Amino acid sequence: MGDKDSDRDGSRGEEIQAAEREAARQRLLAQAEADRIPVEETTRAVPDRRWRRGRQ
Repeated sequence: MGDKDSDRDGSRGEEIQAAEREAARQRLLAQAEADRIPVEETTRAVPDRRWRRGRQ
């Protein structure tokens, strides 16, 4: 019976690690979403006056 108990303990440890990995993954995804810049803001044309100064 000792072998079965140790198998269950190992399996439980793996379950805990998997749950911790999933929680960390969810935290990373939430942080990435919070830091995300909407595409509308990244594609907006903004004149670069430094470049224009050198050309004229």
